[in-house]
Amino acid sequence: MTTRRRFTLTQYLIEQRRRYPGASGDFNALLLDVALACKAIARSVAFGELGGVLGNPGAEPEVSTSVNVQGEVQKKLDVISNEYFTQMTEWGGHLAGMASEEMDHPYQIPETQQRGKYLLVFDPLDGSSNIDVNVTVGSIFSILRAPQDVIDSGRDVVEADFLQPGTQQMAAGYALYGPTTMLVLTVGNGVAGFTLDPNLGQFMLTHPNLKVPEDTQEFAINASNARFWEAPVKRYVDECLAGKTGPRGKDFNMRWIASMVAEAHRILMRGGVFMYPRDTKDTSKPGRLRLLYEANPIAMIMEQAGGRASTGREPMLTVQPTALHQRIGLVFGSKHEVERIERYHREPVAYKDDNPLFAERSLFLA
Repeated sequence: MTTRRRFTLTQYLIEQRRRYPGASGDFNALLLDVALACKAIARSVAFGELGGVLGNPGAEPEVSTSVNVQGEVQKKLDVISNEYFTQMTEWGGHLAGMASEEMDHPYQIPETQQRGKYLLVFDPLDGSSNIDVNVTVGSIFSILRAPQDVIDSGRDVVEADFLQPGTQQMAAGYALYGPTTMLVLTVGNGVAGFTLDPNLGQFMLTHPNLKVPEDTQEFAINASNARFWEAPVKRYVDECLAGKTGPRGKDFNMRWIASMVAEAHRILMRGGVFMYPRDTKDTSKPGRLRLLYEANPIAMIMEQAGGRASTGREPMLTVQPTALHQRIGLVFGSKHEVERIERYHREPVAYKDDNPLFAERSLFLA
């Protein structure tokens, strides 16, 4: 009996690099630095309370704030994960700068370090609100090419340097810290999944060509926001809830983990549609998720795997960013379902929300 040989992440990246004979190797080296940061985060997550990393930052002198730029309370692991990303990628000479959910402004590569030609944007610990209850969390990242004048001059990066549409991403990925640690990656040539071998300390290629099924019978949405949804979203969800007796003619299951990395991974593995759409809950925010370091990386992965990602009104990857921490509505997953939701946005109809799950009710109705 022969054992099938598995490629390591390093070997996979070497194979991908061979498509570009003139490549310097900096891009691969940067991705390996990112993978190293993800391994370090996975180890901290695995230790949990034993490692003293759960909960909110206390009075530790190295932690200056417990609220990030989004106005969200940071967990200890948010801060630790952010430090792993910056410390393990700043020294290699591959980056011109970074941006993170946990930092107000772009992160400058120290003057003592060589600066490179790439930009790294990341959410160091997506779903961190779940960490204290041992639910799957992850990291999301994206690599962009720095503007040429940054490369030529080596100047400090500014916010405008990062404001590139998703179509300009050179790579995107996420790490999943669950029963096993996985790294899912696209470098623009399909999507590959790697599982961390705890004995070797290596990410091994276990899912070489991930594809999102075009059709599905699962959807994910936070139903507690139903009263704030726009009509096209209400229409879509109510049709799913109507099941076989409704216009869709089939039953759907609803899932909600409140960890987008976990949602994306489930959809990548077996299909589905995820919705965190724009709504009227806070009209000052055109969505909840961050465009640069959440929506765009996941959108690139989904599109490369044959799925689709959208705001509901336009393809996610074509959106021109206007701010570093810009928020946006996001719908992604099985192609035919996302296209249906987009169609409902293009062709709104008069809609009456009479679904009993979300309708007003009273014990005193006659």
